[in-house]
Amino acid sequence: MNAPTTDTPAAYRRATVIGGGVIGISWAALFLAHGLEVTVNDPRPDAEQQVLAGLAEITPTLSELGLPTEDFTSRLRFEADLAAAVADADVVQENGPERLEVKQRIWRAVEHAAPAHALLATSTSGIPATAIAEAMEQPERLVVGHPFNPPHLVPLVEIVPGAKTSARTLLQARGFYASLGKKPQVLRKEIPGFVANRLQSALFRECVHLVAEGVVTEAELDEIVTDSIGLRWAVAGPFRTFHLGGGPGGLPHFIQHLGSAMEATWPGLGNPTFDEPTVAVLTEQAQEAFGDETVGELAAGRDRAQIALMRALGKTPDTAPDIAAVRT
Repeated sequence: MNAPTTDTPAAYRRATVIGGGVIGISWAALFLAHGLEVTVNDPRPDAEQQVLAGLAEITPTLSELGLPTEDFTSRLRFEADLAAAVADADVVQENGPERLEVKQRIWRAVEHAAPAHALLATSTSGIPATAIAEAMEQPERLVVGHPFNPPHLVPLVEIVPGAKTSARTLLQARGFYASLGKKPQVLRKEIPGFVANRLQSALFRECVHLVAEGVVTEAELDEIVTDSIGLRWAVAGPFRTFHLGGGPGGLPHFIQHLGSAMEATWPGLGNPTFDEPTVAVLTEQAQEAFGDETVGELAAGRDRAQIALMRALGKTPDTAPDIAAVRT
């Protein structure tokens, strides 16, 4: 096979997804819906059953997005042997356990078995590419391609280079994810946890603190977020929001007049731990708030609402992609 020469959809025909968990299934669904041939590598004996069941759950969301799903699993295969699974891949998307030694072992094997032109990306949610690539002979080939869950729906992919990731790899990654309709963001500096997860973690820490302290229940806190900053941040991020909050003077005026008052609250923010009493409170309230529906039913409702919101914001394609163009 000739190596692809451009970073267009046509450059990618075959994708290998390592790990058939929630993230891996979501990536596989997106790749299939865009016309790629997909190989899933997962050593679990029930991997095929789990992946097919997950794809069946995701299919209605893909159809709602205008992506073709009819008989798309005909381009799906399963291969438990890692070297065989990546042997003809144009892109390898790894979603293995979030343990450094496991990822190092995976990528050491992949770089020797995958074609020289293949894009090598890890979906790690927090481990720097530099650390993973220490085990590789060609660390310039590896890049973090971190999605925000679920990858088949939420547009963001954080592309994070390691210390030795090449400029070509970054360009290749950005082109590939953009060809899938994703919104790739290349981080300017490597940092554990990247950006979206750090922001989510910071907010969730305070959420846990407020619930554990009995200020609000989980259900009440969720409503507070979705009825205020959730709506606002979907339209304008934190900096744009406070820029608008500063009136004609913008963000500088906001910081000058309200910044010190906001800063004064920072030391009082919570620093909870997942100790036994806290986990007990969170578990009990989660059952009260969400226990009447299965996780699958809740996820389906979330996806329908997410699509409606994305359409209102112009963040979904109006038409399905030209699959013939993807595969030629």
